[in-house]
Amino acid sequence: MDKYQVTGNEYVSLPTIREADGAVEGISFLMMGLKGMLELRGAEGLVKPWWACDGTEQPLAPKWRRDHCWIPGFASDGEGMRFNCMYLAPIGERGFGIRMTAENRSESARRIDIGLRGSWDETLHTVNESLPLESGRQVKRSNWNHMFVFQQAPGTPLFAFAPIVMDDQPFSEIDQGAVWTQEGFAYSIGKSAMLAPGERATLDVFFGVGYEEVAAAASAKEMLRQGFDALLDRTNGWLSQRERRVQSPELQAVLNTNLFFAFFFASGRTIDTEELCMMTSRSPRYYVSAAYWDRDSLLWAFPAILEADADYARELLLAVFHRQGRNFGVHSRYIDGTVLEPGFELDELCAPVIALARYIEATGDAGVLGRREIREALESVLAKLEERRNPTEEMYSTFLQPTDDMRNHPYLTYDNALVWKALRHLGAWLSRPDLIARAARVREAIYAHCVVEHRGRRVFAWSVDMNGHWDIYDEPPGSLQLLPFYGFCATEDEIWKNTALEIRDAAYPLSFAGRAIAEIGCKHAPHPWVLSICNSLLSGHEGSAIEHLARTELDNGIACESVHEDTGECATGSAFATCAGFLAYALCKTVEGETGKT
Repeated sequence: MDKYQVTGNEYVSLPTIREADGAVEGISFLMMGLKGMLELRGAEGLVKPWWACDGTEQPLAPKWRRDHCWIPGFASDGEGMRFNCMYLAPIGERGFGIRMTAENRSESARRIDIGLRGSWDETLHTVNESLPLESGRQVKRSNWNHMFVFQQAPGTPLFAFAPIVMDDQPFSEIDQGAVWTQEGFAYSIGKSAMLAPGERATLDVFFGVGYEEVAAAASAKEMLRQGFDALLDRTNGWLSQRERRVQSPELQAVLNTNLFFAFFFASGRTIDTEELCMMTSRSPRYYVSAAYWDRDSLLWAFPAILEADADYARELLLAVFHRQGRNFGVHSRYIDGTVLEPGFELDELCAPVIALARYIEATGDAGVLGRREIREALESVLAKLEERRNPTEEMYSTFLQPTDDMRNHPYLTYDNALVWKALRHLGAWLSRPDLIARAARVREAIYAHCVVEHRGRRVFAWSVDMNGHWDIYDEPPGSLQLLPFYGFCATEDEIWKNTALEIRDAAYPLSFAGRAIAEIGCKHAPHPWVLSICNSLLSGHEGSAIEHLARTELDNGIACESVHEDTGECATGSAFATCAGFLAYALCKTVEGETGKT
């Protein structure tokens, strides 16, 4: 199975940089008007680095690194030469750049050639599933970049993608001596030089994206004029201000890689409207990419983003309430807030309230409560809660579980604990003592109806029907282990302790106790979940959780849905960006006595 490096910024994602040869298989970006994500792909590589020595092309044997856990690059040696390649998606820019450098390490002069080649073979529109866009692909020579521009315009412009290597404006000194060819949707860009021993040659190629030709070419030209070094310094500075430092270098790498992956792959800015939005993942490798879930975005990714950048988190939260507020609690939606998959989920209805509370507690910015879109969305949450309220008891039903699978019984213990938390916040914000009283009754109802006798111990059931039926179960996306984390009960609570023991016990069929990765799975994906590692970190099992984390490579260092219980290899859900956020957040909270911004 191929391994991939990733990088990206607010506008552009590079989710599939192939480790074997450095080829960028595709790039992706968000389009609000299309409700999802577009991906440009090339069968052999949309962008592929190459180099030659004395006229002979050299095989690539990349040795990879990630500067600040986010900027990937590699070195490859051959014929007494070293070839370096770096992939930079500068902060705030509509595009990315690739720097190639050849260094003569031999004792004689050598001729080198360095460059990129590739082919734009297809465009895919992705919201969970990918659909090829069959019409409107164009390529043209353009005076805007003095090269060529790829554009998709099925009757009206959709997007454009353009490289640049030189600028012929008066007094410009940007001329890298590069040559290029283009035939159809295939191209090659290269540079040749004779290098004395110890000399180097560098070629920087920038690629811009935009709504049409001018926007794409101008985006690339702006980066060229700023220069690779300036953009690299700015991006390094941005990353260094936000990365976390802990005592373990291995743990630090996992934390920061997943923090930045969540920041740039669980959120992004659209190319057409420049709006911030959230989604499960901007990587097409995740099986439900480019769509929005309240739970995934607000309970898992948002806490990590808030840790990294409170100002960005504020804009993101306001954007979510504006676009998604009307349909809070509905299974899944497009990035514009309209319904993708119907079905009510109680944990998702509570998620926006909990995220808003977390933001206010972290920043003290209670002023956001005065915004109309937030007040209206909170009133809507209350109205929807009322629809799910049991007629005689203070319990609330759901249609789907936190895995999005169908529930056995309508009243979930975990979901109602979130209702308890949400009502307390709503009561305080809206000056409604009756809501605070209702929250207290929810807690009483949970202890009255959701505590059962099982194998000689009193435990929390997973779900109940209020008529004597219940089940023993747990799901990592909404685990009973997190009840103390959400403040519902103390870790000393005997019922909670019994519950945690039950679902971690070898007798529980999805506990994987005694296996190399002894974390909890569920029927949705019957392997240990990375979210379970997060839950363990946050529920007093950080020692074993860190051991389990060390035994898995995840998805090449990035969170996935589940891993194999014996090998630790990624089993399901590669490039799971919202999960990456919860992993980064859980690690921050677990080692907060040792951590701080660098």
